[in-house]
Amino acid sequence: MAMDKVPMTIEGFTALEAELQRLKGTERPRIIAAISEARAHGDLSENAEYHAAKEQQGHNETKVADLEDKLSRADVIDISKLGGDSVKFGASVKLIDEDTEEEVTYRIVGEYEADVKKGKVSITSPIARALIGKKKGDNVEVATPKGAKAYEILKVSFK
Repeated sequence: MAMDKVPMTIEGFTALEAELQRLKGTERPRIIAAISEARAHGDLSENAEYHAAKEQQGHNETKVADLEDKLSRADVIDISKLGGDSVKFGASVKLIDEDTEEEVTYRIVGEYEADVKKGKVSITSPIARALIGKKKGDNVEVATPKGAKAYEILKVSFK
């Protein structure tokens, strides 16, 4: 696996760290206790609780390793220190759909913290790639699975 740095906001990094601590501090001890309890029931070859707990342990440790990898490659960017009038990582961009007149605001974040339902789009997403470098008043066209969408940029901010 490449050791490329991955851009991430402070909030995204903090959320990943919190999830890692939860997996290590809460889930790991709970699973270990479940394995110990299942072991006490005797014959492991036919012990469903034991096998289920061991499977949970495998999933948990995979998630821990994945989060540790993401955190080790994080290039944390403090958005509060960014500014300017063009769209770049960390920008909140208010758009208007030129067909429906619907307004939407997206924040451009790292790929591990993207959540479209919360208005956070990955820097690698088609909409973010179309917006990078543009300014208020610019028009952009984005190829989506449902066809091309045209937007006008109403506002670019960093908060």
